[in-house]
Amino acid sequence: MRKRIANSLIVSLVILASGSAIAGEVRGMKGMAMDAPAGQAEMTHVTRGVVKKLEKESAKVTLKHEPVASLNWPAMTMGFLMRDKTLLDGLVEGETVEVEFVREGKAYVITAVK
Repeated sequence: MRKRIANSLIVSLVILASGSAIAGEVRGMKGMAMDAPAGQAEMTHVTRGVVKKLEKESAKVTLKHEPVASLNWPAMTMGFLMRDKTLLDGLVEGETVEVEFVREGKAYVITAVK
């Protein structure tokens, strides 16, 4: 019983400390290196995904994207910041898009939408 309570407490603390993926930060998943190796922060990554949510005021988009081989990421749903708010123009929830993105600090920022 004590072990179950301790595990529940640990899980709760991890969830509270992890922040929000929608805010542009990525929560790690088992087996995934979420911190880019030195020099990889400037690397451009490409993926395709379905637009799940648009936040035009804060220039954010949530994508359900395919795996990203250059980062060794599996498919997942996560939030991205947009480098330029005009990149949101014409995007529609439910639409499939291809995006290019880079890491800026702890956030992943979309630099191009195709």
